[in-house]
Amino acid sequence: MDKLNAMSAFIHVVEQQSFTKAAHLLNLPRSTLTDAIKQLEIQLNTRLLFRTTRQVRTTDEGQIYYERCKYILAYINESDHDFLNAKPQGTLKIEVHGGFAARFILPQLHAFLDEFPQIQLQLTESDRYVDVIKEGIDCVIRIGQLSNSDLIVRHLGDIQQITLASPQYLEKYGTPKNLSDLKQHFMVGFYSTARQKILPLEFIHQQKTELYDLPSMIQVNGAITYTAAAKQHFGIIQVPHYGQVTELQQGTLYQILENYPVPALPVSLLYPSKVLVSPRQKVFIDWIVQLFKDHPLI
Repeated sequence: MDKLNAMSAFIHVVEQQSFTKAAHLLNLPRSTLTDAIKQLEIQLNTRLLFRTTRQVRTTDEGQIYYERCKYILAYINESDHDFLNAKPQGTLKIEVHGGFAARFILPQLHAFLDEFPQIQLQLTESDRYVDVIKEGIDCVIRIGQLSNSDLIVRHLGDIQQITLASPQYLEKYGTPKNLSDLKQHFMVGFYSTARQKILPLEFIHQQKTELYDLPSMIQVNGAITYTAAAKQHFGIIQVPHYGQVTELQQGTLYQILENYPVPALPVSLLYPSKVLVSPRQKVFIDWIVQLFKDHPLI
């Protein structure tokens, strides 16, 4: 059995959790599948499956190889369709911050789906570290500074941030006029699961970024609760301006320290490889990059 057919056989065994069921689906002898998987393990010098009389399941290495086999075979199949002038198709999994998607991506998304109607988009929300290979994520749109990554990174733009507090909080603790006044204040602690720490407040002062790690009465790890905590007078926050227009208009939050700008947040598109980009990934990458050229972040 050639390598591609062996990879396909491996995928069927993993998904059926059975050599017998996979052999029945492929209309092949069970022994043929057993030999194919053994040959893969010999070639990779890695055990891919745990086998018992009742169950077949992947090793950690086998799970990674399973995801990569699916990716490679899907790429080949879509490439064949491409050469036959077929539109890219299949499920495209995108990891993105929900508020950002709602503001900047969803309003424009009909144009993409109208052009590529055979693509189904699956949007998931998180700011945690994503193992794109193991979790089958095609692209990640991340807001903020990135840690070292083996992924391909495309810069999409930068988001303006502002510093806010509730009027009740400012009435109780005073309105800071300069950065030295912050020593008598609290911040709402935002715990970044991506960076595994509480993020300090950041200000640009005399062309340098200064960090202020203020005490906090409460710590959160979600954008909605972060703003809600500020509205409930727990401290100062720094957030993208686009998400707080209503709060500013209604007066539930006030902008403070306007003479000390907050560093902008970079927005990045990440994906696994320049070489093994599937057709559906490629059209989405091209579309999202062009989208933010045509509609710069504000």
